[in-house]
Amino acid sequence: MSAAAVASPASVSSREIAIAAKSASRLLAPLDEARRNAALEAMAIAVEAAAVELMAANTEDLAVAASMSGEEKLSSATTSRLKLNDHKLREMVEQIRSVKALPDPLGRALDEIELDRGLELEKISVPLGVLAVIFEARPDAVTQIAALAVKSGNAVILKPGREVEHTATVLVRVLRESLEAQGLPVDAVSLVMGRERIAELLGMHGLIDMVIPRGSNKLVEYVQANTRIPVLGHSEGICHIYIDRSFDEALALDVIDDAKTDYPAACNAVETVLVHRDIAAEFVPKLAARLRSRGVAMRGDAAVRGLADVSEVEDWHTEFGDLELAIGVVDSMDAAIEHIHKHGSLHTESIITSDKAAAERFLREVDAAGVFHNASTRFSDGFRYGFGAEVGVSTSKFHARGPVGLDGLTTYKYVLRGHGQTAGEYRGTNAKAFTHRRKG
Repeated sequence: MSAAAVASPASVSSREIAIAAKSASRLLAPLDEARRNAALEAMAIAVEAAAVELMAANTEDLAVAASMSGEEKLSSATTSRLKLNDHKLREMVEQIRSVKALPDPLGRALDEIELDRGLELEKISVPLGVLAVIFEARPDAVTQIAALAVKSGNAVILKPGREVEHTATVLVRVLRESLEAQGLPVDAVSLVMGRERIAELLGMHGLIDMVIPRGSNKLVEYVQANTRIPVLGHSEGICHIYIDRSFDEALALDVIDDAKTDYPAACNAVETVLVHRDIAAEFVPKLAARLRSRGVAMRGDAAVRGLADVSEVEDWHTEFGDLELAIGVVDSMDAAIEHIHKHGSLHTESIITSDKAAAERFLREVDAAGVFHNASTRFSDGFRYGFGAEVGVSTSKFHARGPVGLDGLTTYKYVLRGHGQTAGEYRGTNAKAFTHRRKG
């Protein structure tokens, strides 16, 4: 195995790694889909084969996590994200192959315009270039992001949190070896470690094309405030479920249960449930009993506390990330929408109702990356959307929004094919006329 494939991240500077990644991105971008897919299959096979080594590395990371204290101490939910098991490893491999099976995102004709006879303009999809991904406690982030990057012709530099460095080191080495075996540039997937590397990466606006932070609100806000590079991500996942006055009670209980308890640490877990006042007296006690049986700690406003034994809501702008939930009573859908727009984070919002008109109004008027009807907020996920995997969830309204898969890692360029035409021919008294005829 070459030195390049197994080089220690500490042996070269962040700038050298970024320069190598930029060169790798330019080699990867023009490759045909078959070669990129072959690399993905090699990556999936290699991750499967490295299971024992990965589990041993992850055990070391869990020991590091257990030793953390103070502000660094990981919550039980975050520790759960960190821990690898056979099921999670199989999912990581499955996600690589799911990305491989997706249509090629590159070279697609997004628009075709005839400017004049023999002068053809085409808008085609191309990679972004180099991605820097800063993440915490998520071994599966390595395989998801690397697979999406290779499929979309991008290079990626990964910066893991201290608590996941051992697992990430093994994963990146395995992925780089797979790329080398396929004759592809190993620097398409790179690793940097150490807190000081974050500031170094954020200063490389000439080499890195996008930064993707995946972690705590504090991390995301730091990244957003300290770089000139475009940032894709979200700082909070404060998701709501609104229970309208016309609804299926059993459906509502099941959906809320799933949205809170399926994976409470996820950014798409529900954090606030809003209940229409007309049905609160009957529904809130049943909801409280159901969630209490599932180990969920609840906080409520005055109306909810009059109906169930729950704590007082301290504020409506908290992402619990754990088995904890805020519940409020609202007088109308208008009040629910106003609450969501005031306290939400533009992530994912859901309505439970049997009234189709009410549902359509909610879906139309609520401003969020995902708006759902009679469905758990947990469906806001790239894999569940059919994207194969995701690099993260964006709450921005520019470039990409919601779970970001392959399309969010591409941009476009304009390709013009002519036969010696000059711009001057289309000016003046005897100017030629543009046809501007769209094709398709």
